[in-house]
Amino acid sequence: MSEDLLQDILAAAKRAGADAAEAVIAERQALSVGVRLGELEEVEREESRDLGLRVFVGQRQAAVSASDLSADGRARLVERCVAMARLAPEDKYAGLAPQDRLAKGPFPDLQLHDPVEPSAEQLEARAMAIEDAARSVAGVTNSEGGSASWATSRWLTATSGGFAAPHEVSSFSAYASVIAGDGEGMERSGEGRTVRWQADLPDVEALGKEAGRRAVAQLGSRKIASTTAPVIFENDIASGLISPLIGAIAGPAVARGSSFLKDKLGQSVFAKAVTVTDDPHRLRGLASQPFDDEGVANAAMDLIKDGVLTTWLLNSVSARQLDLKSTGHAQRHLAGAPGVGPTNVTLQPGTRDLKGLMADAKKGLLVTSMFGPSLNPNTGDWSVGVSGFWFEGGEIAYPVNEITVAGNLIELYQRIVPGADLEFRSSTNTPSLLIDGIAIAGL
Repeated sequence: MSEDLLQDILAAAKRAGADAAEAVIAERQALSVGVRLGELEEVEREESRDLGLRVFVGQRQAAVSASDLSADGRARLVERCVAMARLAPEDKYAGLAPQDRLAKGPFPDLQLHDPVEPSAEQLEARAMAIEDAARSVAGVTNSEGGSASWATSRWLTATSGGFAAPHEVSSFSAYASVIAGDGEGMERSGEGRTVRWQADLPDVEALGKEAGRRAVAQLGSRKIASTTAPVIFENDIASGLISPLIGAIAGPAVARGSSFLKDKLGQSVFAKAVTVTDDPHRLRGLASQPFDDEGVANAAMDLIKDGVLTTWLLNSVSARQLDLKSTGHAQRHLAGAPGVGPTNVTLQPGTRDLKGLMADAKKGLLVTSMFGPSLNPNTGDWSVGVSGFWFEGGEIAYPVNEITVAGNLIELYQRIVPGADLEFRSSTNTPSLLIDGIAIAGL
């Protein structure tokens, strides 16, 4: 991967009439293996090398991508992109990131790339092991398969404003999904992990057994009558309660006025016990990066501090729209202008473990699965289908399904009690979350 190639493209774009330009080369290699019922089902290998170019002609911009990196292919890419920009509507907020916001090296070593490259045979053995462990759990009757994968990606970004830097990551994954029971009483569940370094992948047999245990635990699920009761969202799915927050504080939504939090900056939004952080520099984090996708410097920050909303998530365009400065949250694909997104989001833990939260609530619903969420982004009205367990006296009583929980997030966020069982499983992580008195729709 050559910075000289990108500099040649940027110079060609300027010669073709662009006032400014940004180019990205992305290289990816990936290998995945899938098995089912102890038999190899598929092996997929991917290798790609693609180029993205964004140009500005005055306040007009266009972005294109291509996989033909030959001299002729690059020339056509530049010609097409500049021609498209000339025809694009003017956008008074368009432009590269300001010079004073750009990241400057040396960049921190975030340990995002593991040089280990597993073979197809090693991945097959891993996929077999996780599925075999899941199928070995008493009560499991079928399998939807096991999988293991590896990938490595490298980006090189350069702009006519003088920024140029690489970014490289790897990932290792294992997953299994199985079915328990039979007939109308079947239940399914899965378990897996994705990590940056192979050595950080949990024991796959333990993951497989957890997938089987979860499926079996849901056997005999009941429907319950509609009610209002405390609800606990288990730690591995509670991030679904935080996802609407991220969308609501994204600069483009705020600038459009289509956010239920658009008037809440600097105000108490969550319970005082809640702090939510975003850390792009977490070592081996699944969303870590030394700079954002516009080359802007980034750093750890509190999104929510002691319940108070402290910031929006901004790229350069949304920052200009709101007369603010970029927070280093630009995210982009090869073809297209940058959007906005978080990095490693964490809702900080409280002091009570899951059993402690159940004991505090005494009776209510423990949610272990969520699906089909619905959100009105303007009002914060939210509902989601769930399954899990009804508990009484602080102890699990029986599994339940075909339930919907609903409420207004502005109100629900004010009543969140975080548990102590925070685990880092993905790019958004939370402990179990207790909210008293949520409307539950059942029978």
